[in-house]
Amino acid sequence: MKSKTVKVALCGLFTALIIVGAFLRIPIPVIPFTFQTLFVVLAGALLGSKGGAASTACYALMGLLGIPVFTQGGGFGYVLQPSFGYILGFIGGAFLTGLLIERAEKLTFWRALAAIFAGLAVIYLAGMIYGYILCNYVLGIALGFYALILHYFLMVIPGDICLCILAAVLTVKLRPVLKKISA
Repeated sequence: MKSKTVKVALCGLFTALIIVGAFLRIPIPVIPFTFQTLFVVLAGALLGSKGGAASTACYALMGLLGIPVFTQGGGFGYVLQPSFGYILGFIGGAFLTGLLIERAEKLTFWRALAAIFAGLAVIYLAGMIYGYILCNYVLGIALGFYALILHYFLMVIPGDICLCILAAVLTVKLRPVLKKISA
């Protein structure tokens, strides 16, 4: 019983951290740089594939229900924001990060970092594809390949790489502690 209670509490905690991460941001054109990525990949790395995906899905659902947890508010209309693809990618990114770490024989910094980078790739892929399709085919905003790469990838990737390195360090330190707590 303790194990389930702890897991639910940790999922709630990471949902809250992702919300906080949405408001810790550095304004740059088009897509703001936030600290959400740090908490999303940590959710997957520390809670596992299912727990990480559950905490990020809860975040997405809260925002779609109208609670202003996204960087620019909330509500179902947020699906028309070019950055919404990243939110969808959070779920898959947390899941993949957790899955790869669960399958690692021995957790090292490099294995954690590789799993976290794989999760980040899912987040970026979903964000870029969604943004491209939404802008070009729904909103009627011409978004070329160069602009897509510049605004959806190059402007935010340096900061996210730093956050991923931090997440890998925290994963190696915190995962054994969380395993003991939730056992």
